[in-house]
Amino acid sequence: MIWLSNSTLGRLRDQLQARGQRPSIVAPEPGASPETIEMLTVKAEYGPLAEAMYLMMSADGKISNDEREVLKGALRNLSGDAIRGAQIEMLLDEATKLAADEGRDARMSAVVSALHEDRARAEVAFVLASAIAFADNAIADEENETLNAFAEGLGIDEARANELLDDVEKDLTAQKS
Repeated sequence: MIWLSNSTLGRLRDQLQARGQRPSIVAPEPGASPETIEMLTVKAEYGPLAEAMYLMMSADGKISNDEREVLKGALRNLSGDAIRGAQIEMLLDEATKLAADEGRDARMSAVVSALHEDRARAEVAFVLASAIAFADNAIADEENETLNAFAEGLGIDEARANELLDDVEKDLTAQKS
């Protein structure tokens, strides 16, 4: 199974933490349960990243167990193991429903819009989507198109995209050795 190394995920987590702010969240209804409040926080912080990975996972029409495991591991590592499996499943269920209801292009635009102004989160999303694309050891044409769309939408130029992809590939190659 392909997995980003702890050093890569740690670097990505540090990038997110270094930005020093959390995204704003909608105030919960009065009397909302602690679980509801926690899920709103998880959704605000990790929802766009999870949805970017979901869009990559589903790009070729097949979602493999390896892709799901990479997504789960990435979210757990980025959150310092604060996200539970049930919360990850809720994020995936929501991403699946939104893509089915609104279409992949609309969801791609929404994810790009949510991440575009935050360079660290944008690059983390791109790297995580790349890791998902590499998860099954082959990048399908649809996955390549999705990566290109993410890079373009997020304002990641070709040189920076190649640098980020090279880092992922080196990480994965080193892991196999």
